[in-house]
Amino acid sequence: MVIREYDLAIVGYGAAGFASAIKYSELTEGNSKVALIGKGPLGGTCVNVGCIPSKYLLEASHKVFYSKFGKYKGIEGSEAKVNFFNLMEGLNEFILNLRKSKYEDVIESYDNVELIEGEAKFVSDSQLVVNSKNGQIKISAKNFIVSVGSRPSIPPIEGINETGYLTSDTIWNIRDLPSRIGIIGGGAIGVEIGQAFLHLGADVTIIEALPRIAYTSEPEISKLLEEILKEEGIKIFTRVRVAKAYKKNKEKVLKVLSHDKELELNFDEIIVATGRRPNTDNLNLENVNVRTNSRGQIITDDKMQTSNPKIYAAGDCVDKKLMLETLAAKEGTVAAMNIAGQESKMDYLSIPWAIFTNPSVASVGYLESEAVEKFKVCSCRVIELSDIPKGLIIQERKGLIKLVIDPNSGKILGVHSLSPYSVEFIIEGVLAVKYGLTIWDIIDSVHIFPTISEGIKIASQSFIRNIERMSCCVE
Repeated sequence: MVIREYDLAIVGYGAAGFASAIKYSELTEGNSKVALIGKGPLGGTCVNVGCIPSKYLLEASHKVFYSKFGKYKGIEGSEAKVNFFNLMEGLNEFILNLRKSKYEDVIESYDNVELIEGEAKFVSDSQLVVNSKNGQIKISAKNFIVSVGSRPSIPPIEGINETGYLTSDTIWNIRDLPSRIGIIGGGAIGVEIGQAFLHLGADVTIIEALPRIAYTSEPEISKLLEEILKEEGIKIFTRVRVAKAYKKNKEKVLKVLSHDKELELNFDEIIVATGRRPNTDNLNLENVNVRTNSRGQIITDDKMQTSNPKIYAAGDCVDKKLMLETLAAKEGTVAAMNIAGQESKMDYLSIPWAIFTNPSVASVGYLESEAVEKFKVCSCRVIELSDIPKGLIIQERKGLIKLVIDPNSGKILGVHSLSPYSVEFIIEGVLAVKYGLTIWDIIDSVHIFPTISEGIKIASQSFIRNIERMSCCVE
């Protein structure tokens, strides 16, 4: 077998793999030889089955649902018609076009990067074998980056495989909208998919084992988001366990248990949204001394280096709290920089995350509970959307912005929002956390009026004055 030699071999061609290949090529001015190895559609989870299709579907569904309501005097709502088959066809065409323009065409412009399709396994810490459609290829490299991504994690529910289910990876293949949908899991994926399908006309039920949906967010946000989704029509069960799944005639049934009762819920389709697990099973990492946790996630330091100094890792396969496309790209970039000799470290605290429901959730930095645990003290303020003039203008009164600060210095430790446009203005919170800004820095900065983002300034002002006694634009 002929051995192909490279400076860097990257296993996985999703967001992390692409980011690391591009960054390493830039740093070496295209004079390095890079192997970019992967299987499945180019671009990985985000563009094919993750961020892009889910946000496309959500935006389309919002146009349908909210068109029914005339919020302003003199404007009447209208009923939008949905052709679900055509909607899903359009969504998939959009994915194909974006994958071509942002991945296929992009990688062709890097002459030093060789794209190899197949499944890779380490045979030593300097070589791996790729099982491609053209046979086995042995690859030797000075360094490796593992960025193999993740896949849906399916809980061991009795009968779930025989009953059949969809996941966030497979729902994009359906062309008929199920009338009744049961979603197992009330995290970001579950509530996003749930609201999208509800807005398109389905009857949606979310089943969550934890005490609240969107559990990684602040309790105030979880509670209010659940209230909003229920008002729109989603049925939500928390603190319950799915004990069994089975078919009854043409229906799919979930037996759900709580501390005091048992329910049998009937659906046309079941969606499992209980998190994701890393695709590290078949890499032979144990043979090259790469440490993983109990879930198979790769343990790295802040330079993205594994326990084997020749091997780095990035993306969803890494041991961390968040699985995000932007975070994967950042980790891939940090790994590439360190391999190229330019020291770089990850700062996970200033990484923002979001849930693209309407209103949307966006968060960065410490939660109140985390700040108390770490610093033993913190101060918090919560302002309502009704405290923000733009919230009143757009006729939205349900939402909030929460700031977590160090009471001694005024330094901003966390910014958390449930409101329209949260995902657009959370970057102000990112910069505040990343660069150690204080509430005084925010107050001293002139904001655009009227905007929802002005809420971060109003929340900062709430630490020093009663905002109910403020006129608009008080400094």
